[in-house]
Amino acid sequence: MKIVVTGLGIVSSIGIGKEDFWSGLISGKSGITEVSGFDSSGYRTHRGAEIKNFDPSLFMSDYAEKGRASQFLVAAFSMALKDSGLNLDLVAKDMVGVIAGTTMAEAQVIEEINRAWFFEGMDKIDPAKVVMSAAHNIPDSVCFKYGFRGISMIMPAACSAGNYAIGFGCDMLKQSRAQVVFACTSDSFSRIGFAGFNRLLSMAPDTCRPFDKNRKGMIIGEGSAVLVLEREEDAKKRGAFIYAETAGYGLSCDAFSMTAPSAEGIERVMNLALSNSGINADDIDYISAHGTGTISNDKAEAQAIKSVFGKRYAKVPVSSIKSMIGHTMGSSSSMEAVSCCLAIKHSVIPPTMNYHTPDPECDLDCVPNEPRKKDINIAMNNSYAFGGNNCSVIFRKINSST
Repeated sequence: MKIVVTGLGIVSSIGIGKEDFWSGLISGKSGITEVSGFDSSGYRTHRGAEIKNFDPSLFMSDYAEKGRASQFLVAAFSMALKDSGLNLDLVAKDMVGVIAGTTMAEAQVIEEINRAWFFEGMDKIDPAKVVMSAAHNIPDSVCFKYGFRGISMIMPAACSAGNYAIGFGCDMLKQSRAQVVFACTSDSFSRIGFAGFNRLLSMAPDTCRPFDKNRKGMIIGEGSAVLVLEREEDAKKRGAFIYAETAGYGLSCDAFSMTAPSAEGIERVMNLALSNSGINADDIDYISAHGTGTISNDKAEAQAIKSVFGKRYAKVPVSSIKSMIGHTMGSSSSMEAVSCCLAIKHSVIPPTMNYHTPDPECDLDCVPNEPRKKDINIAMNNSYAFGGNNCSVIFRKINSST
């Protein structure tokens, strides 16, 4: 049984909607600017990939009752639904699954609660904010809007959450526990995340340079992405456009460090994804890297790619779109999944921007600074998270040989 992607929706710092997002990727547009959402003068760094032009009123009337992450998701969801061409009147409401991933959940709402508590006292905390702060509000925001009564789940699997949601969604469909699954993610730019990664000394002062010898760290971003998943026979029956098949995925935990990556764990999860998909490493045409721009992560990922792909490693195009959209936390791998689907559709690999000085320890084909025309039958999407939570998903052009 094949599970396919039939709809895409995205809210990002380089574009809202798949067309603007893709245009931004292939033009090398940067969403990284000076932080404007709060005063960053007390921090080591001052740049982030914030979404500047998002108007929630265009997508919902009750936006004031939702946190920013939920607002993002409702917007991305509505775009994905429209893109899929699904007629929800023909789908049983209890057979629709909404699986959402996140890292920080509604962090901005939690900040508002903390400020009220600290400066005014507990009695001044708005009870509505307490309700809004719960992580489950993110998937529930669309379930309530559309009346879905199937599985609504939040996956707080940090930076791998998007790929986790895709993998779980595929399993639900294969087990006939759903007719349609919306694999979603959402994270908003927050003081909590910005302060935390500054304290961990993980943030770059200027921009994100994945795999470059002079890389200095990550740049925090925000956004949401939604992929509509269906069984191939259902999609073809209703004449849907199919972006790609989700051929398989791999999951692993490094059990090594809460923050540091493990090359062995990254290698293992890529091999698990290949095995689960029934695909040989020689058949991979493109790798969407986790590529955070930190010294340790990029080095470990490059080492793992070399181990998995052997002598062929330098011939496999690898790029990191975090060089443009920043690290969007729980949304990162689903945004990269959207990028993979569009790369397969358009036969174009998005570039790794800001790559100027090769690093001998990361001597990959990083598709530097310019998009590359290439037929892509099979793409691998890598994600690695704090706690050593890893997930790789493989996408395949639906008409390619299996």
